[in-house]
Amino acid sequence: MSYVTPAEFSAQMVDAGAKKALMSTKDTLIRAYMAGAILALAAAFAVTISVQTGHFIIGALLFPVGFCTLYLLGYDLLTGVFTLVPLAVFDKRPGVDAKAMWRNWGLVFVGNFAGAMTTAIFITITLTMGFTQEPNAIGQALMNIGHNRTVGYADAGAGGMLTLFVRAVMCNWMVSTGVVAAMVSTSTSGKIMAMWMPILIFFYMGFEHSIVNMFLFPIGILLGADFTWGDYLLYNEIPTVVGNLVGGLTFVGAMLYSTYYKTSPSREPKSVAAE
Repeated sequence: MSYVTPAEFSAQMVDAGAKKALMSTKDTLIRAYMAGAILALAAAFAVTISVQTGHFIIGALLFPVGFCTLYLLGYDLLTGVFTLVPLAVFDKRPGVDAKAMWRNWGLVFVGNFAGAMTTAIFITITLTMGFTQEPNAIGQALMNIGHNRTVGYADAGAGGMLTLFVRAVMCNWMVSTGVVAAMVSTSTSGKIMAMWMPILIFFYMGFEHSIVNMFLFPIGILLGADFTWGDYLLYNEIPTVVGNLVGGLTFVGAMLYSTYYKTSPSREPKSVAAE
């Protein structure tokens, strides 16, 4: 059977975290770069579909194609390593300590940002005929997203920042569930179906994903939206990264690790267990 039990894939999670933490700098950066570029392209794809069809649900239904592609190719997102690498630290795997974890997170952040920015520049060129025309309807939609989810949060004050943080937590609750869900199957089709469901939820609900935002907000600035790099970093990216870390580590990694990898003894009477 292609189904992998939680007890089995929880061990795979720890193994994956250790491998990512110990990966070479070159390989970590390349895999993170490609992950950021592909996910950004999927975001552009989803926005394009939503604008052209007038139905956001269609864009959300198709957005997971990017996530599935980068996962199957073995590329790394910051949201995923937030969840997996700490488990190897908890398990005291050889060579995996807090320093190795922070090194991995830093390299993946840089790689994801560079990849997303590359896609942002490419898509800006395609939407403006090489910076010679005003943005079309798709470009206008991207500009509005960036403005509403930076200045919009800031204008709402503390309530806006709390909303941003909670959306970031819930985002990586779903995204990391997708990363882990892919481990429940040994077949490619099973992995894709398992990943698709939580990724669809995160995108349609408008949760905040730090790598998707590395594309959405820089492209808004490149297209001429009315917010700054400072607005983007202060009122979105930095709180989103923190929220993604909390969501992935607490609601996914730590929960599965504590109940399946470190299962407590059953309370069944010994006589029942023996039978």
